[in-house]
Amino acid sequence: MKKGYVRHGIFIMALVLAVPAYGFVSEESATKFSDILINAPAANHWQVKADEVYGWMQEKKTDFVIVDVRPDPPGQQGGRMPGAIYIPYNEILKAENLKKLPKDKKLILVCVTGQTQNLPVLVLRLLGYDAYTMSFGHTAWIKGYLGANIMQQMIQNAGEKNFPVEQ
Repeated sequence: MKKGYVRHGIFIMALVLAVPAYGFVSEESATKFSDILINAPAANHWQVKADEVYGWMQEKKTDFVIVDVRPDPPGQQGGRMPGAIYIPYNEILKAENLKKLPKDKKLILVCVTGQTQNLPVLVLRLLGYDAYTMSFGHTAWIKGYLGANIMQQMIQNAGEKNFPVEQ
């Protein structure tokens, strides 16, 4: 069920990025976006798990870079992942920030709960970066993290409200 939410979130975010741009994006560009999205399911929607990233760290792999894309500086939100570089998601596409990102390594984008990190992935992939997200962001990494509390509140709210669902 959680995977379904994540997939829907990625699809909606891709649309949010693509639809407003439709007026000034060529049909050729739209085809490039489509080609990238078509390959998403085969690539596990460009998601990795915290356990995978931890394993890479333990193995001392150097073929990836963790990019902390939280909108607030990491020190204000329970720490940061070892070796991560900090570029807020809303500034990652600035030319000076793109220069900081290697195209020859996997980019692992990590935010608070795994939502905003999805916003730049499609565009980064279109630009030739090997970009991924870490499922559930820092919530999956930092024990007792703020994101887990936010998610618990949303789950409780959904249970209490019993929002309508179609089958």
